[in-house]
Amino acid sequence: MAMGILENFWKAVSRKKPNDDDGSHSKLARVLTLLDLTGLGVGSTLGLGAYVLAGSVAYEQAGPAVVVSFVIAALAAAIAGLCYAEFASRVPKAGSAYIYTYITIGEFAAFTIGWNLMLEYIIGTASVARGLSGYIDALIDNRMGNALRSVMPIRVSFLAEYPDLLSFVVVLFITALLAYGVKESTLLNNLFTGVNLLVIMVVLVSVGIKADPANWAIRPDDAKVPPGLDIGAGGFLPYGIAGVMAGAAKCFYGYVGFDCIATTGEEAQNPSRNIPLAIITSLLIIFLSYFGVATVLTMALPYYLQDPVAPFPRLFDSLGWQEIKWIVSIGAIFSLCTNSLGAMFPLPRVLYAMSSDGLLFKQLRNVHPRTKTPLLATLLSGVFSGTMAMLFDLHQLIDMMSIGTLLAYTIVAVSVLVLRYEHSVNFIASTQTKSSTVVQQLFNLTCLSAPTRLSSDIVKVCVLLYAIIVSGISSILVHGQNYLDSYNPLMCTVLTALTIVAVVLTLVISCQPTEARQLTFRVPFVPFVPLLSIFVNVYLMFQLDAATWVRFVVWLVVGFIIYFAYGIRHSVQGSGSQTLSESQLENPFGVFGTVKL
Repeated sequence: MAMGILENFWKAVSRKKPNDDDGSHSKLARVLTLLDLTGLGVGSTLGLGAYVLAGSVAYEQAGPAVVVSFVIAALAAAIAGLCYAEFASRVPKAGSAYIYTYITIGEFAAFTIGWNLMLEYIIGTASVARGLSGYIDALIDNRMGNALRSVMPIRVSFLAEYPDLLSFVVVLFITALLAYGVKESTLLNNLFTGVNLLVIMVVLVSVGIKADPANWAIRPDDAKVPPGLDIGAGGFLPYGIAGVMAGAAKCFYGYVGFDCIATTGEEAQNPSRNIPLAIITSLLIIFLSYFGVATVLTMALPYYLQDPVAPFPRLFDSLGWQEIKWIVSIGAIFSLCTNSLGAMFPLPRVLYAMSSDGLLFKQLRNVHPRTKTPLLATLLSGVFSGTMAMLFDLHQLIDMMSIGTLLAYTIVAVSVLVLRYEHSVNFIASTQTKSSTVVQQLFNLTCLSAPTRLSSDIVKVCVLLYAIIVSGISSILVHGQNYLDSYNPLMCTVLTALTIVAVVLTLVISCQPTEARQLTFRVPFVPFVPLLSIFVNVYLMFQLDAATWVRFVVWLVVGFIIYFAYGIRHSVQGSGSQTLSESQLENPFGVFGTVKL
């Protein structure tokens, strides 16, 4: 009896979504061009790295080598981008990593990722709106904040000092824009992104004139260094390789946001071609912008004089360029507007995808007949994000954006491996012989040319073991650095053993046959690129503090309660509910006796 219950439970949480829909029957408007998708990726990502991280990482972690930190972070983001690009060519549907996971791993893992992405986008929208409000307030000498603090103070430790009404209004404006229509909202996004790129060009040209390569070679005993100021070892690497890597971990979050392109699978024209191209193009534009800004910024002003909060106003004040200062400030406002739009854009679409599958309340899948947008999901997303922006001190939650994104990137990389080595049902009968053994198949001594059930299972087990091993390696690298620096025999031996096991697992996976399906885009050098992505993402997750992990676990517990109380019983993939009637899709509010919007 108990075994039967457990078996049924396992079948429920591991059931997969069939990948037999090319997205051609979507009710969402398929209007987004390659330019729209690229603009969405650039607009949702380009901002933090250029206007804040370049100065803060140079000042606190890497010095002039911040440019190297941006290169390393770009490589990590590009690897994740390649995995997203392959999935976009495989699955042209809305939902991003949620859909990818549902198709490859199973329902429970998909719900976990979808719930996690919701947290990322909610906090992302709220934090950008809060940052935009703070930037505007700083330009008017903090008059708005001081007035609200005196009239409506909030004396709760985990909330903000006062309700930020402007950030709430900003989120509601973005919500109205997204609810009105995806094409209209992306037109404004393209305009703002164009202005943002123009401002970046102004910065590169104007500040480049004042660039002095000598600022990359300042020594501690240099006459320009203020007495008593600690500038590290000086030169290009004042804080060593460790500082560069710490800076790369921070710079990585400047690339977070491009994955919103992958949520547009049902609204993009020719998604299997345009989404991969948009991801790669937007990452290239973002990297060139960050690298250029970091270069001219650290050459024009020594790294130890940078302002970690607002580097460009400090730079332009030191140069006496008040006009340029205001131009860049306006550009920063435009940038944060596009960041806010890009941060919120994916949220209602993830809700739409999850509710369409029955894992969340089905009312959220309602698509307005005129605007062709998930209206209720968009409005709820805006109200929730706006409330958080108004009431919460988001500095306590900002790292949760990172942990959600990194986990999503990890799952996508795992899914790429699972699909690439997935066996074909039709192929098993003719190739899987009784003489095949696990030992022989570990290194493909039978010389199979196409995947079988055994080879596919070997890959899945090896990927699971690899994830566990790299978690141990990352834990040692992050938390056992002092032992490694002192060449502790036990710690060095454990690290070496884990590394050898990881290499062996990589070789075993690489020996297995892959499926030969023709795709618009395929990740190169599989399995090495996805496995490298898993390692980088896990390593960066271990950089986050314990409080972030605790808050993340609490959020997951709330989501699991919803799933086991509602989603597991109402899942479309569950027995007796494989399909939804057309009338239900058109009017999900009908069960409550309400009028269709």
